Amino acid sequence: MSGLELFAAALGVIAVWLTVKQNPWCWPIGLVMVLLYSWIFYGVKLYSDMLLQVIYAALQVYGWWQWTRAGAAREGRQVSSLNTRSIVEGLAIGAVGSVLLGAAMAHWTDAAQPWLDAALTGFSLVAQWWMAQKRVQCWPLWIALDVIFVGLFVYKDLYLTAALYGLFTLLAVQGFREWRADPALRT
Repeated sequence: MSGLELFAAALGVIAVWLTVKQNPWCWPIGLVMVLLYSWIFYGVKLYSDMLLQVIYAALQVYGWWQWTRAGAAREGRQVSSLNTRSIVEGLAIGAVGSVLLGAAMAHWTDAAQPWLDAALTGFSLVAQWWMAQKRVQCWPLWIALDVIFVGLFVYKDLYLTAALYGLFTLLAVQGFREWRADPALRT
């Protein structure tokens, strides 16, 4: 554990908690966190996760815009639900991305866990996209991914990050509860 990992983990807790509360400050705080984690993951040869953090940086900007500028009268997005077709399409995109990235990482890098890391990356991008659009289905996907991330980070001796993702799992459960109860979802 390094001071950098500790700082990034603290920012992560703040960012996810603010996301659960639908506070748009989750996005700029999350931006700093993902940039720090890209460096951390590079150091432990989790290259797909490193790339994921770089893509998350762009998605943090997109999410901030979606939550503060998109929607009716520029009041930001409201919580909404995906239909079954959109869920299946999103998960299919995650699966295809996982296979392509996994093959690239296994063939061209010395990645520590090329296939698992790639799968977590592919589906995390789907979850992050859904979160930026305030789709309630982002939370069950995050719960599943975070549980698997915990195991990967324990395996890589990133215990603080594993604990962070354990906390992310609990926050995702809370986010799912709160977003499902949001009055905007009921309309």
